Amino acid sequence: MPEQGVERRLAAILAADVAGYTRLMEADEQATLEAWWSARKEVIDPRIAEHGGRIVKHTGDGFLAEFSTVLDAVACAVTIQTELGKRNAGVPTERRMDFRMGVNLGDITVDEEDIYGDGVNIAARLEALAEPGGICISGAVHDQVHKRVGLAIEDMGAQTVKHLSTPVRVYRVLLGKRAETAPALEAPSSSRRWAAVVGVLVLLAGAGGVAWWQFTRPDVEPASIESMAFPLPDKPSIAVLPFDNLSRDANQDHLGDGITENIIMALSQASNLFVIARNSSFTYKGKPVKVQKVAADLGVRFVLEGSIQKSGDKVRIHAQLIDALSGNHLWGERYDRKMTDLFDLQDEITEHIVTALQIKLTDGEQMRVHRKHTRNLEAWNLLARGIEHFYRRDKTGNARARQLFNEAIKADRGYALAWALLAWTHWFDAQYGWSDHPALSFERAAFLAEKARAVDDELPDVHALRGAIHLYQRRHEAAVASGEKAVALSPNHATITALLALFLHNAGRPKEGIRKMKRAMRLSPYYPAWFLEELGFAYLDAEQPGEALAAFAKFLEREPSGKHAAHAHLGRARAYHTLGQDDAARAAVTEAVDADSTITVTHMRRSSLNRNKEASESGLAVLRRLGLPD
Repeated sequence: MPEQGVERRLAAILAADVAGYTRLMEADEQATLEAWWSARKEVIDPRIAEHGGRIVKHTGDGFLAEFSTVLDAVACAVTIQTELGKRNAGVPTERRMDFRMGVNLGDITVDEEDIYGDGVNIAARLEALAEPGGICISGAVHDQVHKRVGLAIEDMGAQTVKHLSTPVRVYRVLLGKRAETAPALEAPSSSRRWAAVVGVLVLLAGAGGVAWWQFTRPDVEPASIESMAFPLPDKPSIAVLPFDNLSRDANQDHLGDGITENIIMALSQASNLFVIARNSSFTYKGKPVKVQKVAADLGVRFVLEGSIQKSGDKVRIHAQLIDALSGNHLWGERYDRKMTDLFDLQDEITEHIVTALQIKLTDGEQMRVHRKHTRNLEAWNLLARGIEHFYRRDKTGNARARQLFNEAIKADRGYALAWALLAWTHWFDAQYGWSDHPALSFERAAFLAEKARAVDDELPDVHALRGAIHLYQRRHEAAVASGEKAVALSPNHATITALLALFLHNAGRPKEGIRKMKRAMRLSPYYPAWFLEELGFAYLDAEQPGEALAAFAKFLEREPSGKHAAHAHLGRARAYHTLGQDDAARAAVTEAVDADSTITVTHMRRSSLNRNKEASESGLAVLRRLGLPD
């Protein structure tokens, strides 16, 4: 039996709030309240009534309304956004009152005058995903209106919604943009209203597009410098977010990842830019994150986001560059191309970014940024799929990546990056103990590195790999020279910079290594754990035991077990001994042996790559006295 006064029904829900309301209130509380009241009385409340809706409640910075049909709800949302946009046309950007809106069809519970339930919750989440001045709708709404509204609708893919285990399909209504094939308008109760809405949008677009862009451009709430996790660099700084896969096939994820990777790789070679590394940008993959949060987390001013949708031999790509501090879009474009045009398209996007940020490239950088690594679509696809496995950093993923890189080389034997990444898979096999014959794996890596170098002597990955091979061979100066060459070719590449830090430290220059590692960590705020392990040992050799302990502690939080954890515990033991805390040092040695029962003084001597043999032997003698087995 339902509770008395409680009703359950299916309804179309429209949820809305003001973007940047707190900022507006802090800047001018009275003006904001007056603007909100005016919008409510002159636009919002009357239009909801005209479209047969019911205002459930007004919140401090928004409203919730229900409608009997989804067509009425979407028509009302478009009408309100259109009228509010016109009101904003002459208002300074920082004072505009832009609404985000979400429309959902779902079950609701009506309790006295309020409504709640999943239908309401999803509408609220859709509103949060919408851009200022924009509208997002759920899959259930899209299914009923997409052939009846005459406006273009963009698939944003499945989005995770708080408190729901199943992702929700989300779509964005593209205000002012007609559907490619304009459908006949239906629903007698709403047809005249939709005709008026579409007519207004077409008229505005026909007026040169200027007025329409003024009030529907998808500005975002600005980030503040005070919210930045790091000080902004003294040059233009950018993060490239993973391009969303809007295809229904999850197997197409590698296309968006590959485009993102290529853009990051190209931009990283510009010395006048600061570019966040791939592994940090990709922490946001598949997450409904706001631009201002990305900018604040990573300490950058500009963010590039985009999407890709493949259908047959065609691809649709949307990309937009946002200035997070002003909240303005610097550049945005949608491309409908053939898959065979993908490489030229990536170059175009990179060129637009460089132009929008007014970056001046040297002649060498121009050549490298626009270098064509391959023109073979099959080879590129294989490499992009292989990279997915490569970055998993495990034995199985490494083996699968090697297979795909080999296939990419068969498709295009002049693909230098494929040769280089293939070499890295063999290096990882040897370095991480995934090979039964590590010496042979290193030889194979060295051979393949030279193959890659013969194809392209200015590929940064090749020189970084050669540095790692030189280090394994204890050729320390050659390792540093190769590392410096790699960084010169790609000054924003975090992993390459971290490798140079490793080379410098082991060449007897730990303080220089520390500086480079800190640079790598800034380029990649979500850096891999091994950065911390290497930093800890560099601090030890630089006679900074306190800093070493802090670095090892952070590393062990992320990797509390295994061989690398054992090495970190031994690093802690040396640091504690230097500080005169031998009880803590002996306990750390015990923890090392517990983490890896095979670790011994002999093992540590064989694996040491440090040029300073005297210092290494002194450290091993200390560990022996503290209890490490011979």
